[in-house]
Amino acid sequence: MESPTASQPARRTFWALLFPETPRHFRWARPVQLVLRSLHIAAMALVVGGIPFGADYQALRGPIILTVASGALLFALDLAKDLAMLSQGSGVAILLKLALLGLGVLQPATRLPWYLAATLVASVGSHMPGAWRHFSFRTWKVSKVGD
Repeated sequence: MESPTASQPARRTFWALLFPETPRHFRWARPVQLVLRSLHIAAMALVVGGIPFGADYQALRGPIILTVASGALLFALDLAKDLAMLSQGSGVAILLKLALLGLGVLQPATRLPWYLAATLVASVGSHMPGAWRHFSFRTWKVSKVGD
């Protein structure tokens, strides 16, 4: 039988992989994020702008797919840098935005207000001060300030 301490190095390695001491830095991340975020905003604007004019799923299919794909890639990039971001202000804003979008999907008759609320949360999450963005609800202190 394996001793309880034999799995400790593997466990530490796993946690270090998920939660590095300092967030990972990918040299290519900034330009990729710029392109993805621009596509995400433009596609999302088409979706949210088309809803009040009665655009159906078929008309919005392309922008919906582009919005979801670009958003998923942006989220994956943030998670690849450091999973701890989920417990920070920026991650909580993303999770709240996803919850609001989910409510819009579940309640199609009132999806516009849910999507607008998600847009407001996303805007605040993207532009809030670094101390708020990097405030950790897990450690109750600012984890990191700046890019």
